[in-house]
Amino acid sequence: MSNISVGNSLLDQYQVDQSRFAKGDELGKNEFLELLVAQLNNQDPLAPQENGEFIAQLAQFSTVEGIEKMNSTIDAMASSFQSSQALQASSLVGRTVVIPTDQAMVDPQGGFTGQLALPQASGAVLVNVYDEAGSMVSTINLGAQEGGIHEFAWDGTDASGNVLPAGKYRFEAQASVNGETVQLATLLPANVDSVSLGVGHGGEMVLNLAGLGSIGLSEVFSIGK
Repeated sequence: MSNISVGNSLLDQYQVDQSRFAKGDELGKNEFLELLVAQLNNQDPLAPQENGEFIAQLAQFSTVEGIEKMNSTIDAMASSFQSSQALQASSLVGRTVVIPTDQAMVDPQGGFTGQLALPQASGAVLVNVYDEAGSMVSTINLGAQEGGIHEFAWDGTDASGNVLPAGKYRFEAQASVNGETVQLATLLPANVDSVSLGVGHGGEMVLNLAGLGSIGLSEVFSIGK
């Protein structure tokens, strides 16, 4: 059997309809096959293409087609994941999330509770509270604590017992470890106003927080009520 006969037989199996060839800037499976057929039509009869070489080209065609199908599958999975993420994020609107930050919107009338991460045991742990102007208005003394996540509460009053106005406050957690003062990470509550698809977050859903800006969904530590 000649090489051309083998080629025609294989092409018949693919049932190629050249009228469906797409025109574009990229070489897809249809364009690849069109080039392959043109190569067969214009080959030198005195030096026909080897069977092995032709089969290798068909294998390349199969690879191109497989990659296109794989890309379509990945795009569908990404779209499904994004839809699921959007649904999950939208359910957080109006709720409270706990995030890694040192600032929070506080209504002193209702009190305030936050958390801090202590890497190891300490004999003295405290949290300084600052108002928006940067003035320290209160200190929460937690005393000695073992390593781990610890809650702290603030009643919204200053050192003299005066109730402070509602607004944004900064919480600075510190601990004495091996004779040195170290800064601790804090986890504070925030209210979710809305959600959006963040351009600067790699396509991740973004939570827009009341008075605090935005944060990626993956950065949420826990979800409150």
